Amino acid sequence: MTTIEINEFRTSLTNLIIEAHRTEAVSLIDEISKETGYFMAINQILEPVLIRIGEMWSKEELSLAQGYVAAKITEDVLLKALQTSEWQSKITNKQVPVVLANIEDDFHALGRKMVGTFLQASGWQVHDLGNDVTAIDIVDAAVRLNAPIIGVSAMMYSTALNIRKVREEIDSRNLQDKIKLAVGGAIFKVRPELTAEVGGDGTTASATNASELFSELLKTIKN
Repeated sequence: MTTIEINEFRTSLTNLIIEAHRTEAVSLIDEISKETGYFMAINQILEPVLIRIGEMWSKEELSLAQGYVAAKITEDVLLKALQTSEWQSKITNKQVPVVLANIEDDFHALGRKMVGTFLQASGWQVHDLGNDVTAIDIVDAAVRLNAPIIGVSAMMYSTALNIRKVREEIDSRNLQDKIKLAVGGAIFKVRPELTAEVGGDGTTASATNASELFSELLKTIKN
C-alpha cells in the first residue's frame, strides 16, 4: 500500500468508528487484509486509528459509547485474525498468565483494553483488573495467579507516578526476579524516560508489540 492509501484507509476507519458502524469497520479491515494480511492491516491501519481514537476519548471529544465500539471492533478483527495460519504462527506463549490494570486514580481504559486484546490474540492468559487499582491489589493478584508479568497503564503524568507503588510493592516482597513490570499509556510515549522513573522493566509504544515486550520480559524471569 502507498502512504496515500494508508492515510485514506485510516481516515475511513476513523469515521466508521466515530459513527459507530461496527460491521462496516470490520469489513474494511477484512478487505485490506486480503491484500496485506491481518497483521499488517492491524499494525498499519487499525492500531494507529485506535491510538487516535484513544487520544480523542481522553480529551472528551468522543463518548464512552464510541470508545466501546472501538474496543469491540478490535475484538472482532482479532478474533478473525486469530483463526488464520498467519496469526497462529506468531503465538509462542500460550496460556501464560499476566495481570493488567490501570493504576489507582487512572480511569483511561481504552489503551489497556487494546493491549489486553492483542495479548489474548497472541495466546496469553489475560487477567484484567480494570481501572483505579491499588498497587497492593495488583501484586496480590499476580501472586495469586502465579503471573510472571504485570502490565500497568496510566494516561497522565500525575497518575503514572502512582506506578512507583507497584515497583515498591514488588521489591518489598522480594519478587523482582519472579515478577516483571511492564508500563504503558500515552504519557510514556511523550516521556519514555518515565519508564525508569516509575520502576518499569519495559514499555512499548505499540499495542501490537505488547506480546513481543512481554515475551522479552518473560525471558528474564528466574525460576
